Amino acid sequence: MKIAIGCDHAGVALKNKIVPVLEELDIEWEDFGTKDEESVDYPDFGEKVSEAISKGEMEKGILICGTGIGMSIVANKFPGVRAALCSEDYSAKMSRLHNDANVLVLPGRIIDGKTAQDIVKAWFKTSFEGGRHQRRLDKIKAIESHLKCQ
Repeated sequence: MKIAIGCDHAGVALKNKIVPVLEELDIEWEDFGTKDEESVDYPDFGEKVSEAISKGEMEKGILICGTGIGMSIVANKFPGVRAALCSEDYSAKMSRLHNDANVLVLPGRIIDGKTAQDIVKAWFKTSFEGGRHQRRLDKIKAIESHLKCQ
C-alpha cells in the first residue's frame, strides 16, 4: 500500500513524528508537502492529497494542520474521500471499522507525537467491518452521485 501524506506549516513537526511509524508498519508513503514551518495555506496541501485519493492514485492518506478542522473540510469535498479527524486511538479505530475512512486527519497543535503515533498504528491496523456499515457507505456514495448531477 502506498499512501499520501500532506500538511501545512502547523503539521510539519507531527508529520516528522509519524513517518517512523509508517516505516515500522512497512507502509510506502509519498510526501505531498509542505516540508518546513514557513506559513502556507492548508487547502493547497489538502487538495493535493485528497485529489490523489479521489482519483484512485493513492489508496489512503494522512493530512495534518493545526486543529485538523481545515484539512477535514477540504478533504471531505472530494468524491470518495472519507476523512476522519482523530485525536485519540478509539476514534481512529472506529473511523476505519465503521466508516472505512481513507484519510486520517491529525491536529498538529493539539496532540503530541506519542499520541499521533498511537493513532496512526490503530488506524492502519484496523480494517473495515462491512456488513450494516457498507449499507451506510453506499448511501454516502449515492449522495455524492446525486450532488454531481446538480
